[in-house]
Amino acid sequence: MRRRARVIYNPTSGRETLKAKLVDILDVLERGGYETSAYATTPQQNSARDEAARVAHEGFDLVVAAGGDGTINEVINGIAPLEHRPNLGIIPAGTTNDFARALGIPRADFVEAARVITQGRLIPMDVGKASNDELTKYFINIAAGGRLTELTYDVPSDLKTVFGYIAYLVKAMEMLPQARPIEMKATFDGGEYEGKASMFFLAMTNSVGGLEQVVPNASLNDGNFTMIIVKTGNMMEILQLLTKVLNGGRHVNDARIIYKKTKHFTVAQQNTNLQMPINLDGEFGGTAPMHFENLKEHLSIFSNLPPEPQRLLE
Repeated sequence: MRRRARVIYNPTSGRETLKAKLVDILDVLERGGYETSAYATTPQQNSARDEAARVAHEGFDLVVAAGGDGTINEVINGIAPLEHRPNLGIIPAGTTNDFARALGIPRADFVEAARVITQGRLIPMDVGKASNDELTKYFINIAAGGRLTELTYDVPSDLKTVFGYIAYLVKAMEMLPQARPIEMKATFDGGEYEGKASMFFLAMTNSVGGLEQVVPNASLNDGNFTMIIVKTGNMMEILQLLTKVLNGGRHVNDARIIYKKTKHFTVAQQNTNLQMPINLDGEFGGTAPMHFENLKEHLSIFSNLPPEPQRLLE
């Protein structure tokens, strides 16, 4: 029986150029042996998530997420909770495309990205699970909390469409002077931290905000998050740490940073008058308290990496 594929695409991604290449993308997948159909996401909440779950229940072999990191995250949330999880392909058409960058998928050519699905390597990937009393969500690239981590979902989508990555830079310059430390309690494998911090990151790849030096030893499938807690909220010190990031990832040994591997992570905001929003793959993912668990090799995803990619990233 011929394999079935469903392309779930965001028609506004890639400055609205993705849909112009849709026929070519479908042709590549058809030539690769898939009976292929497409679904355009809608403004309705969880449109991509619900469609991914639907076709997974119908037994589709492949789901292709075509869009930005937000579209990919929705598709992940559609299939990660299921017992039958189809293979996943990625066609990046967003602003930063962190996950595609980590997988070596072409980010400037949608058709070449489609060819990775038919010619690339299928690799097992870790998936992050975030949960509290109110919700359970999944993520594939990063979870974060703290004032500056609100950046990606504070930038309006229409500005991202028109201005691309510049929109993020402008918003970052606006937010940085407002950054204040929060009282945080975090527990992780073999330790805990209680005190002031400006932000935390749980990274699953080596690409965060378009930078590959933030988590230099991240692994795609070792069963662990790479955890970073930034203990300072001082603007000048944050800029100093950013300089170290850009200068070969030297921030990992700085005393103002906690940097380690962990499978589990729990965070709570100590000041109950304030809320700590959680960022999951660039999207709002609820508020703390939140528990995070790494689900080792939970999904199989097509990549453009050479053999044994985990050794390259460790």
